[in-house]
Amino acid sequence: MLLGNGFSMAYDKDIFSYNALYDFLTAQDDELLAKLFGAINTKNFELVMRQLDTTVAILSAFDADPALLEQVKSASEKLRNALLDSVQQLHPEHVYKIPHERAAACGEFLRLFLDNGGHVFTTNYDLLLYWVLMSQAVPNPVDGFGKELMNPVEVSEGEDQQWSDLVWGPNADGQNIHYLHGALHLFDSGAEVIKEQYDADGYLLENISQRMNDGEYPIFVTAGNGKQKLEHIRHNQYLSHCYDKLCELDGSLVTFGFNFGEYDEHIIEAINRANHFPSKQPPKLWSVYIGLYNEADINRVQALEKRIHAKVRIYDAKTVNVWGG
Repeated sequence: MLLGNGFSMAYDKDIFSYNALYDFLTAQDDELLAKLFGAINTKNFELVMRQLDTTVAILSAFDADPALLEQVKSASEKLRNALLDSVQQLHPEHVYKIPHERAAACGEFLRLFLDNGGHVFTTNYDLLLYWVLMSQAVPNPVDGFGKELMNPVEVSEGEDQQWSDLVWGPNADGQNIHYLHGALHLFDSGAEVIKEQYDADGYLLENISQRMNDGEYPIFVTAGNGKQKLEHIRHNQYLSHCYDKLCELDGSLVTFGFNFGEYDEHIIEAINRANHFPSKQPPKLWSVYIGLYNEADINRVQALEKRIHAKVRIYDAKTVNVWGG
């Protein structure tokens, strides 16, 4: 299963749409951000970020004034941080804000894949997937994280055990939950990737806020086109592992809320790598199921069929009541 932003929008479009993020930001009366969106006449964060990256590349090619170059880079960084802050502040405060019946319905939906040895991939940054997996006791969700014993020698000599943060790696071999573009609760310390968690000190979002106040920021792949996103992914051990797993799919892939937009070339590339055309030897991705919401989606899927090597099949996304009635 590959989940896109439509998965979160199906829960609450007033929180998780690009328009919601844009409206939240513009309400902050930030002159620079308002100028950026106004200059390109869009509400799409990724488009603005891509344009800023292109501007940096052009200015560098022409040996532009270093001060101007730094100003554009600073604007790109400010927009990225604003996106992080917006997602965090718009987000439901904690897992208990999700009505039980809606979380239960989503849990049943995820079980269809995880109970049968499947994998769940997502490009979303929010905590909805993580919260549902935990609160609904969905069996066997493995995100690759675990705690490591920090003082094995001392323990053998009678000292108390000291455990690390939740770090990625101890359970990577059995991983079946993959955050392809990072997420709010995942942080890169430089030496390792850490998962923030709920504890006695506060709810998950409170702990994330504390990290951000301390100058740490979650792993987010936001800027650029598909090539630039893949470059970002390849520079992070966790993201690269998740992407490689997408490239190794066997059987069929079902997508929900993923629109295969113009900045998703890297996802299409991974799907085609998994297909291994023209080989017919497994492991091999044979088919991709894409949900349609309206007739306008038909033209989009017809164009995709020419780019995706696997067999493309369609279904009515409105019939998949992920979050219940």
